Amino acid sequence: MRDSRILVAFFLIFTSASLLIPSPIFPGNVLCALLGGEVSWFNGVVGAFLNGVFYGVVVWLVFVGISRKLVGEE
Repeated sequence: MRDSRILVAFFLIFTSASLLIPSPIFPGNVLCALLGGEVSWFNGVVGAFLNGVFYGVVVWLVFVGISRKLVGEE
């Protein structure tokens, strides 16, 4: 339960940050460029969603790894 809240929180943080920052952020901009098409509002939203998923999962995996290591030490 706590793990899923961490995932959702960081997904929302990175998605909103990607939407608000005017410069493209890796990996969302790279994946949108590989898909082709001109830079539009829709590509920005898809890129922000991909950034939220990518960075949310990375932070979630780090959190799960650290919490399991700490629980294992007790």
